[in-house]
Amino acid sequence: MQRSIVIRALKTAAVVGCVLIAINHGEALLRGDVSAGRVAQMVLTFAVPYAVSTTSSVAAVRQREGEAPAEP
Repeated sequence: MQRSIVIRALKTAAVVGCVLIAINHGEALLRGDVSAGRVAQMVLTFAVPYAVSTTSSVAAVRQREGEAPAEP
């Protein structure tokens, strides 16, 4: 839970999540077709880049510090 890793992951999730939402839900948003299910999908869309960024950053820090990388 290093602050720098969390902040980097949040920034990455914000940018990548917005792009993915525009690609996957853009037409529905323009039509105003925003159901509770679609909102849940959009929230999860931010979780994926956050998890990828965090995992990558932690692996890089561990490698730099000489620790064995975590197994997926």
